[in-house]
Amino acid sequence: MKRSKEFQAESTGLMRRRRIAILFILITDIGIIAWGAMATLLPDYLLGPGARPILQAEYESYTNGSWSALKTTSPAIADFITILFRMYGMFNVVFGLMAVTIAVNSFRRGERWAWWALLVGNTIALGSAITFDRVVNAIGIFEMSEYLGLVLVYVALILTARFSPRARIHASALRMRQTD
Repeated sequence: MKRSKEFQAESTGLMRRRRIAILFILITDIGIIAWGAMATLLPDYLLGPGARPILQAEYESYTNGSWSALKTTSPAIADFITILFRMYGMFNVVFGLMAVTIAVNSFRRGERWAWWALLVGNTIALGSAITFDRVVNAIGIFEMSEYLGLVLVYVALILTARFSPRARIHASALRMRQTD
């Protein structure tokens, strides 16, 4: 009986940590979806560093040139850059939707592959965005949210990590109970 109460307490603790973890992951990945949708649909209104439109801020920071001059002298190049940016936004929407789906389904059930998928996927998605912002020297408040998102995902995954064989056995037993 004592072992059953101990298992129940550990299972309840794991479920509580998993709910907190899912919340952290959802905050991050819904943010990725929102940013991506804005980049796809309204890139001229998505603010970047210095509260300027993000394309303008990034282009000017990277090239030391003027975005408005580029649009005047080479409108096709400016349009091409805008199309690339919109596609980048769409990739963010797709990644965010996949990550949210994994979090609310497989990760919630404690499936091991989902933990790894969220770790690798969010690390690559947010890490590449952070790297891009650093390369073009365009870091503002929204860009700082990428760092926060990565920290939230890592905290979420640490909360639910299975570091010991005993934890894996308990998690397995919990999954079996949930399917019964």
